[in-house]
Amino acid sequence: MRHVIKGLNKVEVITFFVEDLAATRAFYEEILGLEVVYSDDASAVVKLENLMINILVVANADTLVQPRPVAAPEAGTRQLFTFEVSDAKAVYEELKAHGVTILNGPVDRPWGRRTVSFADPAGNVLEIAQVL
Repeated sequence: MRHVIKGLNKVEVITFFVEDLAATRAFYEEILGLEVVYSDDASAVVKLENLMINILVVANADTLVQPRPVAAPEAGTRQLFTFEVSDAKAVYEELKAHGVTILNGPVDRPWGRRTVSFADPAGNVLEIAQVL
């Protein structure tokens, strides 16, 4: 794959804008089991093997995206982040047991994945996918 802009070949951090930092941090830390590697009054950063998720309070997000406004959660889903898992049905059951809002699934998709979509407390949509 050819990169036009050199060095643009790895996503390091994604940022979610949230209204309730404590609830969203607890979701990623306690339910998904991710390690918090940084936190302050406005944000918490959790680490996956290959990526970090910055959970940022909406009031502090404007400077990152201006002049565009930060959309309200009711505006609809604008992204989907997928986590690969070895057993989607087992993870689905764990998510349900924790009271996570399941949007759909498990569904066997025509592209060879079993998926489950769910929402974090801020309304960000996440997905787990098992290779079939």
